[in-house]
Amino acid sequence: MTEEYAASRYEEACALLPGRLRAAALALPLHHKAQIEEIRLRIGRQAYLTQPEGETPLPGAMVTRSDLEQVLDKATEYSRYTAAETIRHGYVTAAGGFRVGLCGTALPSGDVNEGVRDVSSLAIRIPRVREGAALPVLPELLEDGRPASALILSPPGGGKTTLLRDLVRLLSQGTEACRPCRVALVDERGELAAVHRGRPQLEVGCHTDVMDGCPKHLAVPMLLRSMTPQVIALDEVALPADVEAVCAAAGCGAALLATVHAASTAELESRLVGRRLLECGVFKRIVLIEGRGSARRSRVERLA
Repeated sequence: MTEEYAASRYEEACALLPGRLRAAALALPLHHKAQIEEIRLRIGRQAYLTQPEGETPLPGAMVTRSDLEQVLDKATEYSRYTAAETIRHGYVTAAGGFRVGLCGTALPSGDVNEGVRDVSSLAIRIPRVREGAALPVLPELLEDGRPASALILSPPGGGKTTLLRDLVRLLSQGTEACRPCRVALVDERGELAAVHRGRPQLEVGCHTDVMDGCPKHLAVPMLLRSMTPQVIALDEVALPADVEAVCAAAGCGAALLATVHAASTAELESRLVGRRLLECGVFKRIVLIEGRGSARRSRVERLA
């Protein structure tokens, strides 16, 4: 990924901002733009830019309620009604694949949330396709030319989603090491493919079928019944229901790729969800992402 490409994605995200915030955000030097992962807006505070080392303020840019409303209008193309389902879950996916997370006053009704009013803060995440990010680990994830089931681990913000997206792309299109596979991608939060009006905004391969906005425990059996996948990919397995879906798919003949928040195999084993994932016997490899920014590296561990 070039610095120019990384900066251009940031500039595309800035198009969601109101005029004065956009002008301040675009005034940054190229190398700074290329490092920014999120734009965070909180009412009554300066705007902040998230980089691998932390958040830095955007000089002179105080955020108002009107600023947040304008961002949401642009992100939903002035039709919040059409985005009501994802707003219930705390985010909106804008054209270009930019995920806008939101906080405010929740509207719970029983066991579900009906929406968010009085929005108080937004986080505009800037996804970047890193083509080739998974090439160093792909050979170690293959057995006789076919993908083996694997867990991808890192702390939050460590690059799990980026690596999984590139693995999906490579397996879908095929490489010298493996033939193209039918991949079923469960994109519950819209971060992997960033589907907008039915079309993925981020490249996930020509043989990939995306189930967008659906909980994993519902999506996995649906895809197994309807799409005959050779690979099933899921982002952020965190709930007992997610683990049950993964374990239930163990005998389906498809390889499973999933990400989990954990800095090491030991940390994964220390958590109930992690232990259950390992005990179900589905996964043959663990991919550990270590370091931050340009120092980020991935390595593969084999499970017995």
